[in-house]
Amino acid sequence: MPKAYVFTRYGGPETEALVQVDRPVPGPGQVLVRVRAAGVNPVDWKQRTGYRRPGESGERDFPAYFGNEVSGVVEEVGEGVEGFAVGDAVFGRPVVGGYSEYALLSVDLLAPKPAALTFTDAATLPVAAVTAYDGIRQLDLPAGATLLVTGAGGGVGVAAVQIARALGLHVVGLSSEAKKDFVALLGAVHVPSGPGWTEGVPGRVDGVYDLVGGDVLEDAATLLADRAKLITAGAPPEVVEKLGGARVARVRTPERLAAVADLVVSGDLDPHVTQTFPLEQAGEALRTVEEGHARGKIVIEVA
Repeated sequence: MPKAYVFTRYGGPETEALVQVDRPVPGPGQVLVRVRAAGVNPVDWKQRTGYRRPGESGERDFPAYFGNEVSGVVEEVGEGVEGFAVGDAVFGRPVVGGYSEYALLSVDLLAPKPAALTFTDAATLPVAAVTAYDGIRQLDLPAGATLLVTGAGGGVGVAAVQIARALGLHVVGLSSEAKKDFVALLGAVHVPSGPGWTEGVPGRVDGVYDLVGGDVLEDAATLLADRAKLITAGAPPEVVEKLGGARVARVRTPERLAAVADLVVSGDLDPHVTQTFPLEQAGEALRTVEEGHARGKIVIEVA
């Protein structure tokens, strides 16, 4: 039986386990993918604590799979699937599966993996990179404008800085002092986080992409003349709306997956995978992200 890393109830790391599961069976409009790599994101451990994304409803079945982005090879196609065949290399967001040997993916959230894109890099794109891309497009700043990215050293921040730079924006990146050199390497002017951080922002800010929330979001809002250019993926809608901004509007389509893949192939986006772990060490990978020590992206590689 195939293996998967799951959580058996809501709670902390004590609820996690590597278990044997039934091999999923693709339904209409789905494909079964033999997973080669799975991206690790903060939302993964948050879901273990009971967090639900905006719009999510219903009871979660246990054991519940960790993981929201995978890459791999199609093993089986469900009824009505067109455009994908057994043996195709693909990446996307799983319906079932994640940190696992097999996953089910809907063709609505699936794209072909370009040959020039590694499975490891492809597994970082469906959540972090697409979120970054959605936000940059939503802000719609003209070339030459200055964008402030809070949380610039994390998975979404790393992609947002690079995508913004590729579109001709000047970028200021807020992160811890420990990530100063990394943020500068991405092409952003680094500002260290901490009390009074806004005083370190050089010049005018035309847009803010917040990935932190809380006091950081409120402080960032004070830097803007036009609060319509304030978006967040780090705070609830009601919080940012009080400040005059908005949540990132997610566009979950195969076309968005293909767009960010093209950016990697063209050299405009480097996912910056800084650590990989085998499936048997999925818990360690998740701890690295949960404890806030990750720089760039963490990926689980499945043998």
